[in-house]
Amino acid sequence: MQAILVKNAFDPYNAEMLTGRPAKTKRSALGERIAALRERAGLSQEQLAKKVGSNQKTVAYWERRAVTLKLAQIEAVAVALGCAPQEVLGLTAPKPHSGPVGKAKAVFDRVSALPRDRQQKILGAVEDMLVAHEVRKAS
Repeated sequence: MQAILVKNAFDPYNAEMLTGRPAKTKRSALGERIAALRERAGLSQEQLAKKVGSNQKTVAYWERRAVTLKLAQIEAVAVALGCAPQEVLGLTAPKPHSGPVGKAKAVFDRVSALPRDRQQKILGAVEDMLVAHEVRKAS
């Protein structure tokens, strides 16, 4: 018997899905803010959990469920994400963020710590790759 590959129009578990299993529930407003601030800071759920002294499942729960956090937890999250507790609670608008986020931010932060001549070599290589990508995209 031979296996036949059947490709559905909607396949949530495919190679393009990089962020894990699709959520079954919609995020709470607090969860949306925590997730957005975490992504802006370039942190994974596990990295945020380590910074606040918790675990990844707890952070995932905060982001998915309507929960009430203790004041100490809100302050720890704010410190870990580099923002004010009022921003986590949605009492103030988030500050606009420019520049790379996520893994790109982490890499460029490491590049920023290098000597100037090394930074220029790396940036030159990145610029060359971007130009090559744009040329391929245009053709």
